[in-house]
Amino acid sequence: MSESASNQSVLDKFTKLTTENNNITKTIAEYIWIDGNGQDIRSKSQVLDLDPTNELSPNDFPIWTFDGSSTDLADKGPTSDVYLYPVAVFNDPFRPKIGKIILCDTYKASNVPTKTNNRAKCSEVANDPKTIAETPAFGMEQEYTMLKDGYPLGWPKNGFPAPQGPYYCGVGAGKVVGRDIVEAHYHACLYAGVKICGINAEVMPGQWEFQVGVCYGIEVADHLWVGRYILHRVAEEFGVEITFDPKPIRGDWNGAGCHTNMSTKSTMEKGSGYDAILKAVEKLKPTHAEHIAHYDPSGGKDNERRLTGKHETASIDDFSAGVAARGASIRIPQSVFDKKCGYFEDRRPSANCDPYSVVYALIKSVILD
Repeated sequence: MSESASNQSVLDKFTKLTTENNNITKTIAEYIWIDGNGQDIRSKSQVLDLDPTNELSPNDFPIWTFDGSSTDLADKGPTSDVYLYPVAVFNDPFRPKIGKIILCDTYKASNVPTKTNNRAKCSEVANDPKTIAETPAFGMEQEYTMLKDGYPLGWPKNGFPAPQGPYYCGVGAGKVVGRDIVEAHYHACLYAGVKICGINAEVMPGQWEFQVGVCYGIEVADHLWVGRYILHRVAEEFGVEITFDPKPIRGDWNGAGCHTNMSTKSTMEKGSGYDAILKAVEKLKPTHAEHIAHYDPSGGKDNERRLTGKHETASIDDFSAGVAARGASIRIPQSVFDKKCGYFEDRRPSANCDPYSVVYALIKSVILD
């Protein structure tokens, strides 16, 4: 038996003591939040006197604190505490029955949102009466790459795999790797209550995608962040690293994005919906540079390596739109064109985007002008 398998056996032995005991009326709450680089997730847990069999809401969980100076969210000194405000609750697949994942907003001691708390401004536009009237719906397609010892999973260490072609939605050895991780993540998300709705192998070997939606307003960003957290935790079990780098491998390989699908009440109307989509596209054209700045944590610099006009992307410098056009900034699906109503796909967000910033920018441009 390997050391990792032995460790897992010991862990399983002790977790059974709590998961198989129906008399436990305490909850292990895993608080998770976005750290100072806007990409990574931090977490810590505590035991609370809450019955895990009850329906629990964010208000049931106390506000907590952590050391912001160690996560680049506060300066070192006497006021380095940062507050964690619970905003969403999910079942914890790593602690079945007794665990909850608590997604949190971060605030400074002065009650000001931290620099990476983009949820605060997203919440403002999402709760605008005009936004509520349009009931914006979103679906996000999260691409990611698995790494092992610094190389994409399944790649030879002294060379490259065969060129792109057989890997996208591929089946079989030699075409896909990491399916065990992907399936474990799939099921863990379903248990957690994350609105995951699909998975597929991507164009570059070692690269996969999971989709979240349909969600309304800010909910899609909450679910995507928790989906990312669960993915990292599942990959831990396999000794594999997950990267959301927009261009993890240089050369003739696809990058990684987070294509975002959006609809509104107006775009879904039969007969007039397609005109509403075209109006939305026209609103997005003059705000292209603003959206690029919102679509990755570096303000667009990370995405420069991906949005080159090649590998199914539009150039970062130019705005474009088209029906069934995967090389455009905005793609209108063929089925939407045929039905003359539905949604459009923004293909510009990078894989490492903050989904709160993406939702914020889209609502602001499309609905709030």
